[in-house]
Amino acid sequence: MKFVVIGGSGLIGSNVCKNLQDLGHEVISASPSTGINVITGEGLADALKGADVVVDVANSPSFEDHAALHFFETAGHNLFAAEKVAGTQHHVALSVVGTERMLDSGYFRAKMAQEKLIKASGVPYTILRATQFFEFIGAIAYSGREDGNTIHLTSAALQPVASVDVAAALTDIAQKAPINQTVEVAGPDRRPIVEFVSEYLKHTKDPREAVSDDTVPYFGAPINDKSLTPGDSPIVGAIRFEDWLEIAHPS
Repeated sequence: MKFVVIGGSGLIGSNVCKNLQDLGHEVISASPSTGINVITGEGLADALKGADVVVDVANSPSFEDHAALHFFETAGHNLFAAEKVAGTQHHVALSVVGTERMLDSGYFRAKMAQEKLIKASGVPYTILRATQFFEFIGAIAYSGREDGNTIHLTSAALQPVASVDVAAALTDIAQKAPINQTVEVAGPDRRPIVEFVSEYLKHTKDPREAVSDDTVPYFGAPINDKSLTPGDSPIVGAIRFEDWLEIAHPS
């Protein structure tokens, strides 16, 4: 089978490309660095010729409201126009768990617009929503409200996942028939955000202390235990947070 991975040079995309190549598939890694640009349309038609599946893991370079919306809408329109010409049989897209519950955030509104485009495109699809990546915990730590040597963070629940587990789930989905539905992937542990950050700070020998403070929003948006956690039957990644810490930040 021929796969085109949009955003193929990024954290998730590079792993998806490797997984599919290791399984013997033809894979095109599509990104501006390889001459394929979903915003300008450069190289897109040629890349999609004969493609059975498109895996879209591209992300907006900006989280600013209008910039993110412009990115996902423009990319979606360009992709689906090219996919229809090419006869692509399956569009696989990566989204975020809780998108419909986080519409106070302009970025999540942009992701919701992307999902609506996918569903209205007429191209058979599967959307995989992932929880926050382990790799994002450091950024979450810096998002809190600092007060001296403490970081104030919400105690709302999180069920983060390793990026390699997300890539593995995408690889599996991409090789199957489209289901025209949304599925979820999450890590094996659900705990308060402040606990994940506290563990991260201790492991990385950061002297700051994470403290629970539910007046602090999550990147500007209020959240609760259900905002960013999956439903009842997600795909569950194999890697635990403490094991990932040892790999990503060896002592």
